[in-house]
Amino acid sequence: MKKDDTETIGNENEIKRWTAKRKSAVVLEIIKGLTTSAEVSRKHGLTVSEVEKWVEIFMKGGQEHLRSRPRDLQELHEVEKKELYAKIGELTLEKDILKKVHRILGKDIPEGIS
Repeated sequence: MKKDDTETIGNENEIKRWTAKRKSAVVLEIIKGLTTSAEVSRKHGLTVSEVEKWVEIFMKGGQEHLRSRPRDLQELHEVEKKELYAKIGELTLEKDILKKVHRILGKDIPEGIS
C-alpha cells in the first residue's frame, strides 16, 4: 500500500481514513475473487456489511457510467428516494393490515407494531 492511499495514525498498518482509491482497490480484489468481504473486514477491523456496501456502491457507479446516457447525481438520488418511499409505503400497509387482523381476531397487538 502506498503512503498516499490512506491517512495513518501511529503505526503504518492502522488506517485512519479509507480513501476512494483504497476502497476501490479492495473492492476490485473482492470482485476478482482474490479475497472476500469477511477477510477484508477481519484484516482491517471493519464490519462485513461496511465492506459489502463499498462493493454495492462500486457496482452501481460502474453500471451507471456504462449507460449510453448516464443520469446525473440528482436524478440518481431522486430514483433512490422514490424506491425508499415505496418501501416505506409497503411496510406501512403491512403494519396496518397486521393491526386489523389482530383486532378482528381479538388478539393483542404485539409490541413495536403500534
